[in-house]
Amino acid sequence: MVQKAKILLVDDRAENLLALEAILSALDQTLVRAASGEEALKALLTDDFAVILLDVQMPGMDGFETAAHIKRRERTRDIPIIFLTAINHGPHHTFRGYAAGAVDYISKPFDPWVLRAKVSVFVELYMKNCQLKEQAALLRLQLEAGASRAANGEALRGGPAGGLLAELSARLAAVEEQAEALTKQLDDSSDAAAAATATHLERRLSGLRRALDALEPGTSGPAHPAEN
Repeated sequence: MVQKAKILLVDDRAENLLALEAILSALDQTLVRAASGEEALKALLTDDFAVILLDVQMPGMDGFETAAHIKRRERTRDIPIIFLTAINHGPHHTFRGYAAGAVDYISKPFDPWVLRAKVSVFVELYMKNCQLKEQAALLRLQLEAGASRAANGEALRGGPAGGLLAELSARLAAVEEQAEALTKQLDDSSDAAAAATATHLERRLSGLRRALDALEPGTSGPAHPAEN
């Protein structure tokens, strides 16, 4: 059973959180509320999120300050942040949002279809990255098993290690196919941040495939697995 991604919704107004939940409920993911910047930072201490929807104007710690804290933490610095604002802002205000680490900046009232589409892209990228981490973990197991078998003069393709290699190759092929389809979808999009994330995902997949190919008979030896 595929685990759902978590989406963090940050707004000090309960009616705005309700509206966001109504818009994003169709994605069938886990929606987590935070009524302040402090509450959002607390949620980020324990849970992993695919994307954060962050209101700019909040009492106390505003959206810009909250984003700055998020980007300073190693655990959370790579989580995409979409700023939501009701302010009629100019170029300087928008620049401040991107400088704080936002991948997008949407003014209220926003188009529900556009917001849902943008969020769904980051959810899909997050799910692909989770799959990639699973493949990397399996590859490490294979590398350890292969090194042990090689030390004993046994063929890598034989026995349980060979079965794991075949399973890993099949799973990786499925992720590669899905990532390729997602990249083609983003080629026609103006969302540069999502396209850059997809390109990074493809590079990691290529590294994992090379490491897996190095385990095939006739190669010089195991390669280092792709980074998480």
